[in-house]
Amino acid sequence: MTGSHGRVAGKTALITGGAQGLGAATAHMLARHGAKVAIADINRAGAEAVAAEIDAACGAGTAFAFTLDVTMPDQWRTVVADAARAMGGLSVLVNNAGVAPIGTVEDIDLAVWQRTMAINVDGTLHGTRAALGLMRESQPGSIVNISSIAGLIASHAFSAYNTSKAAVWMLTKSIALYCAKQGWDIRCNSVHPTFADTPLLEGLTGGTKAERDAKLTRQVPLGRIATPDDIAYAVLYLASDESRMMTGSELKLDGGISAM
Repeated sequence: MTGSHGRVAGKTALITGGAQGLGAATAHMLARHGAKVAIADINRAGAEAVAAEIDAACGAGTAFAFTLDVTMPDQWRTVVADAARAMGGLSVLVNNAGVAPIGTVEDIDLAVWQRTMAINVDGTLHGTRAALGLMRESQPGSIVNISSIAGLIASHAFSAYNTSKAAVWMLTKSIALYCAKQGWDIRCNSVHPTFADTPLLEGLTGGTKAERDAKLTRQVPLGRIATPDDIAYAVLYLASDESRMMTGSELKLDGGISAM
């Protein structure tokens, strides 16, 4: 679905970590529903490949690729400005880039801990700070932060990931209240997926992919792992004007885990 009848027609969206997984699925989803999309990733070749796929499906000039290390504020400022120039504005920011290392509070390497915080938390802060000035010129706007059900429910083996995603959850609320206090029509919400079939699952458990998926599926009441589109549909809703009254909220896509 594209053009004037799309759910996000006229929106201009920047998605981080867009070269694969949830980021790529989100870029495709928003483009299919009428938005222009900027795909930002440290993997420039991957971002260009996704942009080319979207342009082939939705028309030339729908998608744009940018190189971005989300831990670098200077890169953020450049990419946000370039993306807004290419798309004619910036009304949606999807902070999706993230890492999910395994490690307990005792054995997590300090450098891994710091890198996790730099990407998952600081990256979200840098992106929001860089984007708000341009988003104020393209209201109504929406910031969607990809957290995790692991930001709400802890595990002994994911100390850094749990902590970083919980921080994203609270940062989301602070951003939402700040924008509302300023009188801006810019909302901010977080998405909390369960296990999704993306590269982040690689190395999560031992054994084959089938054995891993079976083990993870047993933990989900609905009995399945999420597809990337399961999550992308939630981002579509939050990016659209259908959710104009929703800010500072968390959208759980956990297959029922948090209900247990």
